[in-house]
Amino acid sequence: MKKLLIGAALVAAVAAGLYTKGLLPLVPPPAGFAGPQQAKQPSGKVSARLEPAPAVTVARATKAPIEDSVLVTGTLVPRLEVLVAPEVEGLRLISLHAEEGDRVVKGQILARLEQETMRALIAQSEASLAKAAASIMQARSNISAADARRVETANALDRARPLSKSGVVSESTLDQREAAARTAAAQLRVAQDGLKLAEAEHAQVEAQRRDLDWKLSRTDVRAPVGGIISRRNARIGGVATGSAMGQAMFNIIADGEIELEAEVPEVDLARIRADQPATIAVAGSGEARGTVRLVMPEVDRATRQGRVRISLADATAYRIGSFARGNVLVRRSEALVVPSSAVLFGADGAYVQLVVDNRVVSRKVVVGLSTAERTEIRSGLEAGDAVVAKAGTFLRAGDLVSPVEHRNGSAKVN
Repeated sequence: MKKLLIGAALVAAVAAGLYTKGLLPLVPPPAGFAGPQQAKQPSGKVSARLEPAPAVTVARATKAPIEDSVLVTGTLVPRLEVLVAPEVEGLRLISLHAEEGDRVVKGQILARLEQETMRALIAQSEASLAKAAASIMQARSNISAADARRVETANALDRARPLSKSGVVSESTLDQREAAARTAAAQLRVAQDGLKLAEAEHAQVEAQRRDLDWKLSRTDVRAPVGGIISRRNARIGGVATGSAMGQAMFNIIADGEIELEAEVPEVDLARIRADQPATIAVAGSGEARGTVRLVMPEVDRATRQGRVRISLADATAYRIGSFARGNVLVRRSEALVVPSSAVLFGADGAYVQLVVDNRVVSRKVVVGLSTAERTEIRSGLEAGDAVVAKAGTFLRAGDLVSPVEHRNGSAKVN
């Protein structure tokens, strides 16, 4: 029995191989059974299968505000940086009263210089002033004496002249009295000039004294303006000098005002004007509001970049030298807009794909301002027109689609 089963299996295997190679003819199945190919064929008439229209997201052309801005980058700098140098040189610094980062007011003491040298010079000046005053008194006494001699010699000459005519006084005596009168007059003029000289010396000493008093008052180095101290170069024990601009004792950000000195491409520089609003992003410090204060009149020849100064509304949280970037709003308008992704560009210009009665229609448009999210349509569309939000080359004019409207972040099937 086992041998019969093994023989039947071998015969069946050989028959299957011959059938596969086409060497064994197909025997029709018995009545009432269907072959493999016949089982797959449906009975009756085969109906055509309809493919569903592809769904596309559409957006409505609407009136909305659109902004045109220029990207700028640069560094935060003081609007006005004041260098504080000592007005009296050659004196030693004995104390400091302000540090970097301190906010100071106008007239506040920042540092103090030693005063002993100036007080010694003032004492010397007082002695010189007293000496000059004594010289004036002496000159006035000399004038009085010289004037008395002039009067005496003039009277003697007046008496000798009539006596000389009568022969009582000789000619030589008259000549002597005339010479004495001229000498007395000359001595008076010398005394008067001596008084002028003494008064001039006194005025000079007084001027020197006032200068010394002024220098003594300037041994206290004070803030010329209110603001924030950005740098302190002064050290106790150093000798005060204000000859070099780079050796200023303190740098003060006047009134604490900080600006963005930004670089702008040459092609965008002409679009920026003073008083235009700007949004500034400072590295590590968040965003700030600003206003264009100044557009520089020069463009760098090497980089073709211009520069603008943007004032920050509130600069208390920022540090000069920080990198910042911003957007300057150059234009804002209410316009008909569509998503920027809906605008395509071809050989004939810009166009969009509308959906009208579930069919795609290509329409040429004229675009205006464009941002990453929205594009202004100046002509070619009307408010409420449905356009394919994310147009692509897979859609052609006349294609049947199933529009899905995107509204407020949710999709709604029309």
